[in-house]
Amino acid sequence: MTTFSKKVLAVAITSAIMVPTAQACTAVAVGKNASASGALIIARNEDFSINNWAKHMVVHPRQTIEDGTLWTLSNGLKVPAPEIAYRYTSIADWDAYQDSNDGKVFEERGVNEYNVAMSSTTSAEVNDKAKAADPLVETGIIEEVMPTLILPQAKSAREAVQLLGHYVEQYGAGEGNGIQFSDKDEIWYMEIGSGHHWMAVRVPDDQYLIMANGLRIHGVDLNDKQNVMASRGVYDFVKKHNLLKNPDRKSFNFAKAFGVINDPYNIDREWLGQQLLTPSIKQKPRQAQYPLFMKPDEKISVLDVAKVLRADYKGTALEGKSERPIGIDRQAESHIIEMYPDMPKELSAVIWQTVGTVEDTAFVPIFNAMDEIPPAYTVGTDQYDDQSAWWTYRSLGTLTNKHVMDGKYAPVVRSVWDQVEGQYVNSQPYINSMLKIMYKQDPAMAIQFANDYSNGLLSRTLDKARTLKSQLMTDLTRSTEKKYSPEEFEKIKNL
Repeated sequence: MTTFSKKVLAVAITSAIMVPTAQACTAVAVGKNASASGALIIARNEDFSINNWAKHMVVHPRQTIEDGTLWTLSNGLKVPAPEIAYRYTSIADWDAYQDSNDGKVFEERGVNEYNVAMSSTTSAEVNDKAKAADPLVETGIIEEVMPTLILPQAKSAREAVQLLGHYVEQYGAGEGNGIQFSDKDEIWYMEIGSGHHWMAVRVPDDQYLIMANGLRIHGVDLNDKQNVMASRGVYDFVKKHNLLKNPDRKSFNFAKAFGVINDPYNIDREWLGQQLLTPSIKQKPRQAQYPLFMKPDEKISVLDVAKVLRADYKGTALEGKSERPIGIDRQAESHIIEMYPDMPKELSAVIWQTVGTVEDTAFVPIFNAMDEIPPAYTVGTDQYDDQSAWWTYRSLGTLTNKHVMDGKYAPVVRSVWDQVEGQYVNSQPYINSMLKIMYKQDPAMAIQFANDYSNGLLSRTLDKARTLKSQLMTDLTRSTEKKYSPEEFEKIKNL
């Protein structure tokens, strides 16, 4: 192929690819009295618009910032920087830190030094009437900048909500979104419904919440200041612009006022998640709205959350009817963040992380205290390579695709990951107990052990993925061999 032909081909390929965006995510939040471990849990699949978009694990150290400094966010918005930017971890797009503001950050999840956890976001559609009354702001607050902006500043989940709400009211929002926050005491779920209006609710300790891509907050009491926060004047705004026929302060329907309800693309996933966690309550598919919070039939474990994040409709009333399952093949990463109230401050947060699709690997527990990351988890782009962890898992997932060997590899790989994941989940209580004892004797030693343990599991799991990939590729290449007769084979050997 000539140099000119190669250039033409490259341009054609680039033009055919959509500008990648994070979209269509599904999330789960679990109160501490509803979880099997006693930890508060927030979790989400980061669904993407394309398959090939690597994520990098990042640790941001604490920084002192010169007074008067402005932060320029990736979409061009400028905001005053704090004097101190707190340490936090995240998982960012591979192109997040280019010199230009065009680099999309999309840090998606993280935990800071004060044990404020954030998962951002489940994108949500804003209805036309709300848009007309309070238009979205092109250079306002959007998903790609949220953790980058909030995690360096918030000391509690409640403060994080208030801070993000302040930014939305002052600078405007560029899109509708649902955001989860947690600390060692509370989980808050926040929705942005228009250019300047938002609402947040505290997740009850004994219940859980399922979020797809429709706004979910309804049936809340605006007078309950302990458990509900909202933008200034939201009730009067809704009433003035007739976004609800008869708005009720004691049972306010934020989702209906600002969002698009009754969309099967979203409510099917909400129904599915609630079916999995509370099967005793039979709900008809495709109701306009499902309960905001529900109590689980059994306390919810990390494995239960993982099952929800991987779920499809097989064996349910929507099998063959719904086109949008929870687990899909264009996930860039998935995370389950546990916040343990009874652990030492530095060891409270455990992030169960996958890179690539949720189906094709195991959730690996890493302590937020870690200050080192295996190099393979910090590299990778939108082009295949054989070094990055992300591409190892992504390419392994490609081999398990139903179109490769009629999908015969998928159950083999899944059984391996189920075993690995089960070992990690069963080991976690013992690791926590050991670290508590170690911390009492020597906090620095306990923190270093948590760092080494996290790095070890990331490396061990990656080695397992590389071995699996090698075995599958060996089998796949053998499958293409022609079946020779003994006579032909002897002739070939003697050539």
